[in-house]
Amino acid sequence: MKLRLLILTTFFLTGMISFSFAQKKPRIAIAGIAIECSTFSPARTTEDAFRKKTGEALLNSYPFLREGAPMRDKAEWFPAMVASATPGGALTMETYESLTNQILDLLKANAPYDALFFDIHGAMSVVGLDDPEGDFILKVREVLGKDALISTCMDLHGNVTWRLAENTDLITCYRLAPHEDSMESKERAVVNLVDRLESGKGRPEYKAWIPIPILLPGEQTSTRVEPGKSLYGAIDPATKQVGVTDAAIWIGYAWADEPRNHAVVMAYGDDREMVVRTAEYLAHYFWSVRRLFEFVAPTAPLDVCLEKAIASTKKPYFISDMGDNPTAGGAGDVTWTITELLKRPEFKSGNGKMLVYASIPGAEFVAKAVKAGVGNKVEGTAGAAVDNRYSPPVKLSGTVTSICLDNPDNKEVVVKVGNIYVIVTEKRKGFHYVREFTKHAIDLAKADIVVVKLGYLVPELYDIQADWMMALTLGGVNQDLPNLPYKRIDRPMFPLDKDIPIPDLTAKLVPFVK
Repeated sequence: MKLRLLILTTFFLTGMISFSFAQKKPRIAIAGIAIECSTFSPARTTEDAFRKKTGEALLNSYPFLREGAPMRDKAEWFPAMVASATPGGALTMETYESLTNQILDLLKANAPYDALFFDIHGAMSVVGLDDPEGDFILKVREVLGKDALISTCMDLHGNVTWRLAENTDLITCYRLAPHEDSMESKERAVVNLVDRLESGKGRPEYKAWIPIPILLPGEQTSTRVEPGKSLYGAIDPATKQVGVTDAAIWIGYAWADEPRNHAVVMAYGDDREMVVRTAEYLAHYFWSVRRLFEFVAPTAPLDVCLEKAIASTKKPYFISDMGDNPTAGGAGDVTWTITELLKRPEFKSGNGKMLVYASIPGAEFVAKAVKAGVGNKVEGTAGAAVDNRYSPPVKLSGTVTSICLDNPDNKEVVVKVGNIYVIVTEKRKGFHYVREFTKHAIDLAKADIVVVKLGYLVPELYDIQADWMMALTLGGVNQDLPNLPYKRIDRPMFPLDKDIPIPDLTAKLVPFVK
């Protein structure tokens, strides 16, 4: 009788312990560094360029992890740090080591973990380091250990090396360019991670990786138009197949001269045949349409774009100053375009068409304009402090029409030179949103021509443009890829090389860390 009672008690306690473990929430950390870096820009990115989010502020930056969101209660969340910055030049080694050490220290403080959400961009460059994200994930692995799952979400313009693929268990990227699905993609990465933990399935059985010798800029691969629209549209149906957890296509980043810069396709899941078949299908699809990619808007040299804009009756007529686009890694202070605009006789008279230029940095000019005050004359120079390869600092002489001091770290002014309204900032800045103009009392609907340091227009500006062209201008993200001084990327590479033989698009199964 006693033996029977002992057996029943043991069975009961074992069941209770198992139930307790089954109900225990997984411990999931969050960390990452997100930036896109041009190695063709003379700029260097330092730590002060980064916005660092930690703790509750980091959690709240993801709507699906805010208090009350269903996913919030699925796990114990340990937000270490995600550091992000506007695209720019390569990071100094000092900056990279400082950021990674801060993140590693925060991760160590709450270890151990069951998993990590690795929130990165994928196109970070560091002086003296070929594969920063691959190096970073190895450092993170040392803290997490081999058993913890890592789910990585990236920008589709990031780069996926074998080392990065090997050390992450679930990996995905955005499926839209412009990146209107960035938060949706991050949520997918987290949902997949939590599902693998809750179900007890752990890391997927198979990961397939296929490098593709294609290097194209985002302005030619937007998912707004074909063939990018259908190529990326093929991903979601592929992930609905039994045995496939997720799949992704990385366009890669065109303005860094490193061996990792090329396109990549990945798929992962528990069915070997389906994972391999899915990755190879997407890779072959991508290769088959490579010659169909074109710029998402009409493209021409700046003078041609201006002639068309001046002759047009549509407004606002947008022109993208693509070569120095800070959202792609340009220095943001190249003065070539604004110098050319100021030469045009059509813009010298205050009675001509209204042109808005956004923007050029110049701290000394901003200080002079603030001192002069709205309605008064100001004269000085701006720009070319970082990238003066194409033209020197531009001389601006005109009337101050607006002063904005809402951001004490980056004051802004507008000076009217002839009929050009030039926005001058203390520091480099990408103007993406209508509010960036309205705070200067600039009504874009009334502007004839708007010149912005962008490539493809962000959705807000795209929705209000009456017409649009992309100008082939100079800078660190020059769109003339065949004439950029690449020395280290793998060759042959489309479209830099002609008559490339059909590459090996056989899926390579990536081993998991052991």
